[in-house]
Amino acid sequence: MKLLCSGSIPYPLLLFCLPVCLAAHGRFAQKLLNDLFSNYTNALRPVEDTDHIINVTLQITLSQIIDMDERNQILTTYLWIRQVWMDAYLTWKTEDYDGLDTIRIPSSYVWRPDIVLYNSADDEFSNSMETNIVLRNDGQVMWDQPAITKSSCSVDVAFFPFDLQQCHLTFGSWTHNGNQMDLSNALDSADLTDFVDNVEWEVLGMPAKKNVILYGCCSDPYPDITFTLHLKRRASFYIFNLLIPCMMISFLAPLGFYLPADSGEKVSLGVTVLLALTVFQLLVAESMPPSESVPLIGKYYIATMTMVTASTALTIFIMNIHHCGPEARPVPQWAERFILNYLARICFVYEVGENCLGRTSSKKQPLSQEESDAPSANGNSKGTNWDLKEQELVSKMEENRAGESLKAGRDLNNQTDWKEDLFVNIDHSEEGGAAGGQTGEREESDSCGGEGEDVQEKKGIGGEGGGGARGKRMEILVKTQCVCQHQGLGRNVQYIANSYQDQRAAQLRIGEWRKIAKVMDRFFMWLFFIMVFLMSILILGKAV
Repeated sequence: MKLLCSGSIPYPLLLFCLPVCLAAHGRFAQKLLNDLFSNYTNALRPVEDTDHIINVTLQITLSQIIDMDERNQILTTYLWIRQVWMDAYLTWKTEDYDGLDTIRIPSSYVWRPDIVLYNSADDEFSNSMETNIVLRNDGQVMWDQPAITKSSCSVDVAFFPFDLQQCHLTFGSWTHNGNQMDLSNALDSADLTDFVDNVEWEVLGMPAKKNVILYGCCSDPYPDITFTLHLKRRASFYIFNLLIPCMMISFLAPLGFYLPADSGEKVSLGVTVLLALTVFQLLVAESMPPSESVPLIGKYYIATMTMVTASTALTIFIMNIHHCGPEARPVPQWAERFILNYLARICFVYEVGENCLGRTSSKKQPLSQEESDAPSANGNSKGTNWDLKEQELVSKMEENRAGESLKAGRDLNNQTDWKEDLFVNIDHSEEGGAAGGQTGEREESDSCGGEGEDVQEKKGIGGEGGGGARGKRMEILVKTQCVCQHQGLGRNVQYIANSYQDQRAAQLRIGEWRKIAKVMDRFFMWLFFIMVFLMSILILGKAV
């Protein structure tokens, strides 16, 4: 039998002898199993002396990152755990069992170290899968078991979504102290050769470190091995789904200053942008743990929402300036010098017909001579010549009243004459008279504005002869009512001039305030554009 199984026979005969060899090994394996476990117990440490320390070598292979729950701070991983130790009671000589050096038996048959995950977050406390162990003839026991572990991980979201996380997996014995069982690392780090890439996290490394800790409950040291999993978040998903839409919405906020004030949509645009950013902020808040550490993207959202709120408030203030009515005060001198002259050129705000080299048209243009002679808008008279002309006309009329006469041959049919702004109405009347050269008298009494001024004019034309050539009398009545009409006309003209002056002054004030509002719109538009650009550069700079 030994000759057949030794492999010294030809290959064709080996095909016939192979079942016989396997049957021989099977019989020896069964015999070995019976011999090893006839007086064996798995309840005690497999050491010949209780003072001896059993050494357990631990090796971890990371296969997959199943889930990272940032809100609950739980990391779910799929691990392959290998434990190797020496069992003093499970040794044999290979020559006694037909050269059989290894056997594979259920792990429940042998003593197993009670190594657990200290920071486990599994609510069911389910045990690992029951797998076989590999037992060698020198007493070495190797136990490979797959396990899906849930471990607590302190998640720092300060730089989300460009964050780096460190999750610790601490393995150690639950009951055996360092004087009974010692742990050692098989490798300096976990094995990542069979790792399945995760779509959200990139594994940078998983170094291992042995620690010996003295707990407060016990005086004996407890060794453990801590594997630190270094993770880096893949930020592409969050950049295209959270950051870029937020940036595009943020760039709409400064454009609210560019909208015309009369469109009625300036405030509505700001409120709409604010609501959109609030929705994105809620999406981020739902996935983040409720901690004092505000994520980077949350800070960006808060800064953008603050900027949009400020822009909306400034828009309301600027619209109030734009819609200043005629009752508004004049523009202050500092505002005229700083905003209309200096800031308008910086923001490239010009009126029609202006250029960047010319002076601004916001300065008050000088009024014409007629407007300067008219009363000002506040009712104070700048000077008028109506009263002076009236007094001159009345005095001239009284001085020339006795000796003034007109020639009879002048055509007196509906003639009018202007002299010194006095309207003279010449009335031609004809009366028959007898001899004796009677002189007809006609009196006209007129009351001007209640002043009680009566003017009587008597004019005699012709001689004493009753049958003269002309035979007619002419009376020219100068009616002082014209002076009163000119006074009313002067008051009307003065009212019109005052109204025109008030209207023009109000238009100038309204135009200046509207230009100030336009300059402020342009200034804040560029200011907020710069702020949004800088914030976007800062947030994207974290990804580099």
